[in-house]
Amino acid sequence: MKRIAVFPGSFDPFTLGHDDIVKRALPLFDHVIIAIGVNASKKYHFPLELRMEWIGKVFATEEKVSVKKYEGLTVDFCRGNGANFILRGLRSNVDFEFEKPIAHMNTAMANEIETVFLVTSPELSGINSTIVRDIIKNGGNASQFLPKEIEI
Repeated sequence: MKRIAVFPGSFDPFTLGHDDIVKRALPLFDHVIIAIGVNASKKYHFPLELRMEWIGKVFATEEKVSVKKYEGLTVDFCRGNGANFILRGLRSNVDFEFEKPIAHMNTAMANEIETVFLVTSPELSGINSTIVRDIIKNGGNASQFLPKEIEI
């Protein structure tokens, strides 16, 4: 059985922290699907197509990574893509407290899908999309927080 992980998120934008989680997950899984969730009630700063393009560029030479969009429940997306793991990154105990009940609910809905947490590398733990997005919105240079393939 292939070990397929889904790394869900909005990735608005995809940061070095996200990149770190995916790259560190690659030895653990046969394939990682970076799944960009689409929520009609949420307002995004960057268009979905651009986020998909950026992430595609970051992993252009990595055969074990694909980028897909999805709507609805993450566990349903996992089932539809043959994934038996949900990958989540943790920067702090606050992230863990947020992610833990979601993981429990996902297990209750789909006990065949395991949530796997990876702790972000210490030097990247302060990076999050909300702060990076605010830097960009206010005319700042956020390039130091983004993979080099993402030019804003």
